[in-house]
Amino acid sequence: MATQPDPARPHGDAPLVELREIVKRFGSVIALNGVTMKVHAGEVMCLLGDNGAGKSTLIKTLSGVHQPTAGEILIDGEPVAMNSPRDALDRGIATVYQDLAMIPLMSITRNFFMGREPGRGKGPFGGFDVSAANRIAKGEMGKIGIDVRDPSQAVGTLSGGERQCVAIARAVYFGARVLILDEPTSALGVKQASVVLRYIAQARARGLGVIFITHNVHHAYPVGDAFTILNRGRTYGTFPREKVSREEVLNMMAGGKELDELSAELEEFSRADAATSMPDPAAAAEHAMAEGLHREAEALHR
Repeated sequence: MATQPDPARPHGDAPLVELREIVKRFGSVIALNGVTMKVHAGEVMCLLGDNGAGKSTLIKTLSGVHQPTAGEILIDGEPVAMNSPRDALDRGIATVYQDLAMIPLMSITRNFFMGREPGRGKGPFGGFDVSAANRIAKGEMGKIGIDVRDPSQAVGTLSGGERQCVAIARAVYFGARVLILDEPTSALGVKQASVVLRYIAQARARGLGVIFITHNVHHAYPVGDAFTILNRGRTYGTFPREKVSREEVLNMMAGGKELDELSAELEEFSRADAATSMPDPAAAAEHAMAEGLHREAEALHR
């Protein structure tokens, strides 16, 4: 089992964002139940959990889409109430969702400045300053190591990883201090995922606080400074990277106890079937599955 959470703060004094005992109910359904988490400047906080753990509800609460039923959100140590995503953006909290909120047929520049286009001229004679926007978009993408030859090309021509980086660079350019990334590598290949992970490390080096939501431990562990584990709306705790191994994080996410119970149940079925005189192909399959789960559980506990 993993070590207990470390209460010490390794990054600065007051966290950029802190959640205290957040509860969110939808009628009789309790989606979040006493979630506590904090993110410091220059830190990548990985929010991990299986499907249905409450990750999406938590980030929507933090980004102003939902208001908590109970608990409080603090920014720079001060309690705040965020009633809309605009409130969160004004306070420097930007969220990049899985769908990226991009229009594939529009240019990289148009997507980069969507809703915040730089103007040229005044009054009715003003307009979108395309040359300045192209220059800024190309420069910001270059800062993260992506060479855009023509920022007027459709964003749909970029790879999945590059589109993720456009969305992240856009949030950073417009003043984000806390970057919430919702499963940014879930639909990407190995090479494209490495592009996104590299930029997450760059965002940390620039002093941003990053909340990296994922269910893939192999993507989270190389870049994460701390790991908050969610399970059915509750937190197991927050664990610094140096005090928890990859296998321990995986065990807490996957539910090592449930794997052990399932393995024991399948072994019992296979023994009962083996006691019968007639050979049963299903029993052999159950026995093989039980042995596989047993080996997996042993590997997680090591």
